[in-house]
Amino acid sequence: MLEGTLSVSELTHYLRALFLEDALLGNVWVEGEVSNFVRARSGHCYFTLKEAKAALKVVMWKQNAAALSRLPENGDHIVVHGYIDIYPDRGEYQLYADFLRPIGLGDLYQRFLILKEKLTTEGLFAEERKRPLPAYPRRVGVVTSPTGAALRDIIRVIRGRYPLVEVDLFPTEVQGETAPARIVAALQNAAAYGVDVIILARGGGSLEDLWSFNDEAVVRAVAASPIPIISGVGHETDSTLTDFAADKRTPTPSAAAAAAVPDGSNLASVVASLRDVLGHQMDNALSMKREALRQQRRFLEHYDPRVRLAAARQQVDDMVTMLERNWSFQMRWRRQQVRHLAEKLTSLNPRSILGRGYALIYQQDGSLVREAAALQPGDPLVMEVYRGRFGATVTYIEENAEHGEQEAS
Repeated sequence: MLEGTLSVSELTHYLRALFLEDALLGNVWVEGEVSNFVRARSGHCYFTLKEAKAALKVVMWKQNAAALSRLPENGDHIVVHGYIDIYPDRGEYQLYADFLRPIGLGDLYQRFLILKEKLTTEGLFAEERKRPLPAYPRRVGVVTSPTGAALRDIIRVIRGRYPLVEVDLFPTEVQGETAPARIVAALQNAAAYGVDVIILARGGGSLEDLWSFNDEAVVRAVAASPIPIISGVGHETDSTLTDFAADKRTPTPSAAAAAAVPDGSNLASVVASLRDVLGHQMDNALSMKREALRQQRRFLEHYDPRVRLAAARQQVDDMVTMLERNWSFQMRWRRQQVRHLAEKLTSLNPRSILGRGYALIYQQDGSLVREAAALQPGDPLVMEVYRGRFGATVTYIEENAEHGEQEAS
């Protein structure tokens, strides 16, 4: 190498040092139109920022791109922040971007960031509050525009994956001033209707187009929903606050539909596996029951009840004979007791002595005359004698001096 000359790498390093020492180039904002945008498989983004007569290559690393609500597209007019450095392999200077925003939407994006920070602090985006999705839902609620392509994509994916599920549409506006209130009402209607999972979806668009899904009332309604919600808003590069509040975030409406239902083609193998497991368990259970039955049969053969029945029959006969004897004795004794009591009752019956010449005397009102003092001469009487009655009249009353009583005749 000639004296005083520099190698390419030496010159490149010298120029890099100049770039890094320049305060302006280390903290620069550049405005232009996006072209040749590419996102590598690594997640890093490469594009050109151009105007009518100039162009600047831009690099944005994966971690900075992930913080954007949406990635830029070709033709977007944006402003980019970063620093200028040289890429040694090509000797090209380029802008290493850490932030970008669309021109004319800067205030909107700032509102997005402020609200995101506020709701993050409140814990609305915390992973621990997110619920698992039902494995086999019976009803899927879809909150989206009834005329958009998102609905057609969702129905197509669900019908292709899991046609057993019922899909219920809760239509709403997805853009415009009245859209947030309509979205909140649709979410509430879906929860009240009793679906198992809700898909909140719409097609892609600019930050302004998707702003309804950054509305605070909508985001809070998503977080407060009693039913798990899948967010499928926009395209893969779009990002909204409802994505962070939902129980499941997906990049597109089609992906949301795929996340909501199982793959029916896999269910056949699952069912076959379960059938094999069930068959094996049934065979084991039947084997155990057969062995238990054999043991019971051996037990019964050892304790044959027919032997016991023969002895029991003889015991029954002996007991019957004993009962018959006791019954006969009891009946004879009871009959004797009855006869004795009958004789006693007969002897105590006042009418039994009428045959010996006695009589029962009744007054006209039917009361029995017990003493003469209860009568007056001329009182009519009824005389009951053996085998009949007749009337009489008191003619006199004579006192019985021996007993101090009066006697009627």
